[in-house]
Amino acid sequence: MARTTLSARSVLVTAVVVALAAGAVGCGASAADDKHPDHRSFALQGDTLTIDSDDSALEIVATDAAKTGAVAVTRWFEGSVTVGSEPKVTWSMKDDRLTLRMHCSGVIADCSAKHRVEVPRGVAVKVEDDDGSVRALGFREALSVRAQDGSVHVTDSSGPLDLRTEDGSVRAEVASRSVRTRTEDGSVRLDLSTVPDRVDSVSEDGSVTIALPAASYRVSTKTDDGGVDVSVPRDASSAHVVSARTADGKVTVRNAN
Repeated sequence: MARTTLSARSVLVTAVVVALAAGAVGCGASAADDKHPDHRSFALQGDTLTIDSDDSALEIVATDAAKTGAVAVTRWFEGSVTVGSEPKVTWSMKDDRLTLRMHCSGVIADCSAKHRVEVPRGVAVKVEDDDGSVRALGFREALSVRAQDGSVHVTDSSGPLDLRTEDGSVRAEVASRSVRTRTEDGSVRLDLSTVPDRVDSVSEDGSVTIALPAASYRVSTKTDDGGVDVSVPRDASSAHVVSARTADGKVTVRNAN
């Protein structure tokens, strides 16, 4: 009789855990549901900011509003842990390195975070992101992004760009004269409104599309499995150099519409 009772309890506990897990998966936490985000400013001493983020979507904006040399951060967070420690998010600044972390672990954990980082103009930014998408806009200074798992999208910028992700697409609609991109798994799409000095774009698995203003370019392309379409004027002696390569996908280099 004791064995039957123990077995019944085990089945009941298992059923409850499965049901809770199914509910967690079905709902899905979203940082957008946080109607009361947190705000904080961090003093910046130098002219380069490093953003170290994990498990969060990032929006990084260069702005004239922050004239005091401070970095303004807004944080949205929603999360719950049914079996495990209470979830939390932390932020800190040390030696001009802004560290953003989300702690959400347990048998049943469902969390989502987003950060908006407003950076004073005149400051270069380096992003080190382990998991989450990165969007950036308004940069006249150098912007470097290293993402492990997530897409990268840059707009309204004219400073040098170095954008890399291990897993995700790379997009840029910019006026930058120097653009370097690389993705291990995803497409690349670049729309440039200023004639660049150098564009170097690589995808291991995905198409590469580069749209350029009217000019003659020194173009090199390579694809192991896909077509190549180059419709811009080509000049082997041009100072405007474009390199587009992919292991699996189509390469397109064309004039911007």
